[in-house]
Amino acid sequence: MAFIEIERLERSIGALKILKGIDISLEKGGFLVLLGPSGCGKSTLLNAIAGLQPPTAGDIRIDGHSVMDLHPSKRDIAMVFQSYALYPNMTVAQNIGFPLEMAGVARAQRETDIEAVARTLQIGHLLGRRPGQLSGGQRQRVAMARALVRKPRLFLFDEPLSNLDAKLRVEVRAEIKRLHQQTGATIIYVTHDQIEAMTLATQIVVMKEGEIQQSGTPAQIYGQPANMFVADFMGSPAMNMLPGVVAPDGRGLIPEAAPDDVLPLPFPLSPGRKVVLGIRPENIGQEIGPGMFALHLPVEIVEPTGSDVFLSLRFGTALLTARLPGAARAVAGGVQRVGLDLSHAVLFDAESRQRIDG
Repeated sequence: MAFIEIERLERSIGALKILKGIDISLEKGGFLVLLGPSGCGKSTLLNAIAGLQPPTAGDIRIDGHSVMDLHPSKRDIAMVFQSYALYPNMTVAQNIGFPLEMAGVARAQRETDIEAVARTLQIGHLLGRRPGQLSGGQRQRVAMARALVRKPRLFLFDEPLSNLDAKLRVEVRAEIKRLHQQTGATIIYVTHDQIEAMTLATQIVVMKEGEIQQSGTPAQIYGQPANMFVADFMGSPAMNMLPGVVAPDGRGLIPEAAPDDVLPLPFPLSPGRKVVLGIRPENIGQEIGPGMFALHLPVEIVEPTGSDVFLSLRFGTALLTARLPGAARAVAGGVQRVGLDLSHAVLFDAESRQRIDG
């Protein structure tokens, strides 16, 4: 039996359906990331689990027991918000210890617990300060410590890094990863940032318009996307998509963008079938190895980022994005010889937009 079970969960406001039959299971100690664009329902789902927005249908079970009729304060859940929600007139120690004080924990025990969680998150030197004296990253650590000190059975994070700058996001993301590894806590985490999802999660649920598009490990979501929405949403730059028609021999794709070319398919399909071939930028490289399909393509844009160089390559009427090593040499306006590793390509049905399995 899974530790968290969400079954056929729905939430509507009038005629508007926000959640449309959500089914999720998560093992104890797992790190589940709810991922999707703004407005897809992921924060609504998190609030339903917390009891802040009751669903209109379905069930939520924690450790085998339904929590649908439990008040939020009785669910033994701690929530970390993007806004930190710290009390400005309290010290860091007082903010962390506040839920323990409300629970009637003795002062000596509170102090012991506060010091222990402060060591875990490396904020022991900040205990005497007030939130206004802290950086954004420090305030988020304090908010995490306040949640952790309660030792709840489930942690909920609602886009906790969205208010931080890029450098702080990396630092606090590492703190959350370390917290999970050290404590074995069960975490459900909401974000629209695919990097956060890929680096933190043991399980990702990709959502769109109140529905689950795919659930799986980060490797499954990235390497075996269930449909074109997931394929396009995961990865930066996004997966290259080439619509076309299966060649008469069933083993090649005649792309719409360059109908004079035939790209080998990773597995045979019915001739004449309309499909979309997806290939990630990192599977287009300068090295032409066995099984790779070589092309000479005009270079339109060169974008060096330090560790990588992104090329926009003209392929008929389409542009392909290639991710090359930072030391790669390419010039806009020139021609680049590249190899497409089509063994890693993904095929989708053009009409249903679902992945085709070989």
